[in-house]
Amino acid sequence: MQYTFCHYCGAKLPSGGKPHAPQSCAACGATFYHNAKPCAGALVVKDHRVLLVRRGIEPFKDYWDIPGGFLEAGEHPEDAARREALEETGLEVRLTGLHGIYVDDYGDTGHKTLNIYYLAEPLGGALRAGSDAAELRWFHYDELPDRTAFAHESKVLADWREREMSRR
Repeated sequence: MQYTFCHYCGAKLPSGGKPHAPQSCAACGATFYHNAKPCAGALVVKDHRVLLVRRGIEPFKDYWDIPGGFLEAGEHPEDAARREALEETGLEVRLTGLHGIYVDDYGDTGHKTLNIYYLAEPLGGALRAGSDAAELRWFHYDELPDRTAFAHESKVLADWREREMSRR
């Protein structure tokens, strides 16, 4: 996704080239980078089952999703993963390790996301769907849903499934 005008001086920016390459303003010299937006999520696992959220909002309304979201300014990804798990599922979680890092597109917005996933276990709280969730469900690693919200989540869940199978 490229910008049309400079955020500083308002001059028209050059277009073309690679869609995510930096753009430089010929008028003031400012450079604009199209970095991926950082996100974090938690694979909340209990008894070889992972907790997924059926989205109640767009993008991807009614698709299954891993609890997670965008980092707030200055927020550590671990804190974001715990916050998002609580907001979306009502559960307080303990992170047990890094699961993986995945790059994806945020729907058809033209924005890239850098998705950092942690393994987690529930500590407390009351299981309840958050305001942007339609439903929560535990899925065994052999019964994962076909429709996930974002393309990278199929890979995240396949990697988790492989990890779970190797532990048996």
